[in-house]
Amino acid sequence: MKRKTFLQSLVLTGISPYLLAFEINKKNKQNSIQLIRHATVLIKINNLAFLIDPMLSSKSGLDPIQNCGNDIRFPMVELPVNNEELDKMLSEVDAVVITHIHRDHWDATAQKLIDKNKTIFCQPNDYEKIKDQGFRNVTSIDSKSDWKGILISRTKGQHGTGEIGKKMGDVSGFVFKHGKESVYVAGDTIWCEDVAKALLVHKPKTIILNAGGAKFLAGDPITMTPTDIQKVYEQLPKTKIIAVHMDTVNHCFIKRTDLAKALSEMNLESKVLIPKDGELIKI
Repeated sequence: MKRKTFLQSLVLTGISPYLLAFEINKKNKQNSIQLIRHATVLIKINNLAFLIDPMLSSKSGLDPIQNCGNDIRFPMVELPVNNEELDKMLSEVDAVVITHIHRDHWDATAQKLIDKNKTIFCQPNDYEKIKDQGFRNVTSIDSKSDWKGILISRTKGQHGTGEIGKKMGDVSGFVFKHGKESVYVAGDTIWCEDVAKALLVHKPKTIILNAGGAKFLAGDPITMTPTDIQKVYEQLPKTKIIAVHMDTVNHCFIKRTDLAKALSEMNLESKVLIPKDGELIKI
């Protein structure tokens, strides 16, 4: 099935906020983080651009997550870029990083659109599957890898508790470090010993957390809740925290507005950034 036309930007210049930010970012060599949508994030560090967990289907292009009490197809919103801008982004990113291959992090559209020669980093368990999808330049990271001056370290996580957590399989996070700059992408995890260890070992200046409190009809949340985010802040209060992974997939029940309200009640509204789709954050 062909992709639907992505949402066109409504600005007078005819240039989307995403494309303009990406052009300026490349020119000025500015370290930054840009939320594209859900867990799809563009990280710019040391003039290298890493695309994290690309889910690139058009709105309603994927069947709903089952056993969560609704049958809403996802993504529930369009990408903040049009086809031309998306193609430009995919051609200009230096590498793609896949924390795990659940379809809301690595969908069939991304597999189709991304050049099969693009550099891809993943966790060891996903290496063969991604290679089988036709990608030729795949590197699995067990512990760490030094790539073009960026130290990429893999961290572990816990994608839920009990039997559900086991069924969700292995997930990873990644830390990107260059000089004094470091960004920790925690991935699909709840607050757990693995996250606490990653914070202690790497002491990242910036943390990207997958929020949304994703869950099924039974069991506990499988991604971070406001309480989980509070625990991250308490362990590393001087770091910049960015919360993503909301308002896009049908099993993520904590919306941006819910998180903002909860953070306000915990007096953390100034400590955690909740970007909109397409929003650029300088680091």
